[in-house]
Amino acid sequence: MNSTLNYRPSTSGTTGSATNTLDRQASLSSFPSSRTASNPSIRNGAPATTPPMPGRGGSISSSRSPSTPSSNQRIAQRSEAARRSARLKSQYPADSTERHVEYILVASFHVDRGPIMEHQYPGAISGDENMLAELMLPDQAHVRKQDWTIFFLHKDTSEDDEKEEEAEESSGEGKTLNRHTTDNEEESQKAASGNGSAPKTLQEQEDIEGGEGPPLIYVLNLVNTKQDTTAKRGAVVKAMAICTRHSFLHIYKPLLLLALEEYFRAPFPETLAALYDAVNLMDLSLMPRLTVLERNILQASDTKDLFIEKFEQMIKQKTAEDLKSKELPAPESPERGGTESSRLAARYNTPRDTHEFESRVIYNQIPIPIKIPTSTSAETVGDFSLIKLIQAFSTPHASSPQPFLIHPHLTTGGAYTHPVNVLVNAILTQKRVIFLGHNRPSGEVAEAVLAACALASGGVLRGFTRHAFPYTDLTKIDELLNVPGFIAGVTNPAFANHPEWWDLLCDLPTGRMKISNKLDPAQITDGLVYFQQQNPGYAPSMGGLGGSGVPSLPASADGTGDSAFMDDLLRSISSRHGESAIRSKWRDYVIKFTRIAAAFEESVYGASALFVGAAVADAGAHGVHGHGYVWPDDTARARELGANVWRIEGWRNTRSYYAFIQDLAAVWERRPIRSIDLAHHHDRLRCLKLSHEDSAAIYLALSASVRTYDEICQLLTVTPESNAGLFYISLGLFHQEVKVRLATVELLERIMVHEAGRHFWAGLSRFSKLAFVRIKRDLDGTAAKANGSVDSPVENGHEAGLDARVRAMGIVG
Repeated sequence: MNSTLNYRPSTSGTTGSATNTLDRQASLSSFPSSRTASNPSIRNGAPATTPPMPGRGGSISSSRSPSTPSSNQRIAQRSEAARRSARLKSQYPADSTERHVEYILVASFHVDRGPIMEHQYPGAISGDENMLAELMLPDQAHVRKQDWTIFFLHKDTSEDDEKEEEAEESSGEGKTLNRHTTDNEEESQKAASGNGSAPKTLQEQEDIEGGEGPPLIYVLNLVNTKQDTTAKRGAVVKAMAICTRHSFLHIYKPLLLLALEEYFRAPFPETLAALYDAVNLMDLSLMPRLTVLERNILQASDTKDLFIEKFEQMIKQKTAEDLKSKELPAPESPERGGTESSRLAARYNTPRDTHEFESRVIYNQIPIPIKIPTSTSAETVGDFSLIKLIQAFSTPHASSPQPFLIHPHLTTGGAYTHPVNVLVNAILTQKRVIFLGHNRPSGEVAEAVLAACALASGGVLRGFTRHAFPYTDLTKIDELLNVPGFIAGVTNPAFANHPEWWDLLCDLPTGRMKISNKLDPAQITDGLVYFQQQNPGYAPSMGGLGGSGVPSLPASADGTGDSAFMDDLLRSISSRHGESAIRSKWRDYVIKFTRIAAAFEESVYGASALFVGAAVADAGAHGVHGHGYVWPDDTARARELGANVWRIEGWRNTRSYYAFIQDLAAVWERRPIRSIDLAHHHDRLRCLKLSHEDSAAIYLALSASVRTYDEICQLLTVTPESNAGLFYISLGLFHQEVKVRLATVELLERIMVHEAGRHFWAGLSRFSKLAFVRIKRDLDGTAAKANGSVDSPVENGHEAGLDARVRAMGIVG
């Protein structure tokens, strides 16, 4: 049960950062545990219908005769038909040998022996049973009727792999323990899809994200205390845990409640076996496997029927398989209407909300509905609330702010930096963080730890949950201190009296945070020196860093923009925008930080590994060049870089930094559009006052480069609904040059027929849609009048390019 993690030694000032103690975890190193309306333009999930053209019926797509579509439409239709003909893969195929739940454990508290392990099913987990039992029975568990805990197991899969190889040799049949990372199955998936290149899509990013070591085993644990006058201490305390590879382990809570109650009545292994068999029979085969871009689009949207076409295709595929099966159920009666295929399809329902896949588990003849997240972000484990975490520390700070001990890595806004920013800075710079919940349930501190990991990750960075202890206690302090940059949850108040054990203490009952006076000062780095030499007027002062490490910042300065961001975030919370809106805002915040860090490295070191393909983006493909974050001017750029320099330098030597570089390199290999930086040029349209020539170049480049399904997905990821959606692209419909307006129409036509793009089109204002209708009507009418034909002149013009189409129309821009 070893997990190996290669990373550079941390220079973030943690006491354990100079060693590689945890590069090789202990055999059963249980890292104790361990969406909601936003405010985008589309929230009702209405079908993406287009407005009728003035003076005639029909929609935009019917501006031509249905039998004579434009070349642009035909190309898009052919491409879409070819893509849909490929077989969709399931996230959890029915024939997969991977189990939903791997182990079920039961522990109890013995008056004389303490926590003991009663049963492990279907077999024992190698390692220290006593440690497992202690984790399952947290401190003060007997004073509560019920408590939940989460912890992680770093289980080595080498023994399982050896057994798999032996089984393959003996049976001649390859069986996979992990379907996502096995080459043999990828080859079989290629054959099944009929497209040799299909598996090598953006979906493989999911495989690469697990490069830190063996996948974690997530353990969800329920503790129940029942009063019993016959027991020595008048109560019986038992705990049952489910061990799974699924990060959405909260779906098993209803089952654990029923199973533990059943175990109190029948404390036998057969009770565990019934639960084990029931959960592993859960059918998730109709859940489509989404690409990384599709997942990002789905997570950033509240549209309930987004990508519903994929679920419909999965049902069609399943129905076709059932028709071929020999075990089809006979029709109830000859009079029953409909074909056999339609009757089979009626057995399966599309989800009411595509963000969740609905299934059920039959346990003790009770059907229990289960909702599984269709898409999960990096570092998202269990069911937690970012809003709850933010409010816990924002309310006391707002009513009675208290100054922090200054540390440049943490207090980037001065002594009165918002506590949530201090927390995120601490996690980003790999400081040791403890959440203390004295007299609080262990499940509450575990939820805070998991929420903090997701907060700092933003669904972009990773490397936090693997070193998180959602719940731990004093008996494991030695193991905890060997982990550089841990995030732990505790309930014992003794931790508050040992500032040498932590760098940031987050007290949940009081809502206050405290920076340890034992925290090592930030060190002066080459990057800081170089930036000060280049921008002496904006670099933070390095005076006195040998002692307190205080950067010189004006009292009212908000160079990082963190204060304005937190004010906007709290307004969203008070306006009840919902959990998904807050997560989207934090994702944008983290992405902005990484882009600013890339700009800093390029400015100071001349190049950055945080932006892959800078030379390609600057080569001027499609007539545009440039990459990275966009500032209105050089002064704003220098000011924001200077305010972030300490935080960036503190992050540059952490696990999440190096993992992010690996992820960027992997994504680049599968990125549909590499020639231009879509985010950069969209930000130019959004933030800068461009000349007609510069904006024209961007619209023409977007139209020329965004054509295929994946390319449109990539564009939609930089135009989320919460960030005005397609609004800035639709402004091209009002450009003074005709060819730019035509190019924008062509681009929007492709987006309209896209599975996700049609929802973005529906979110455009009616003003933009009427402009689109007017341009298409003028285009079709002028071409037909000049050539006496509806489609041939325009199509010929299209084949010759936009300039030829403009000349064919006889219009001057």
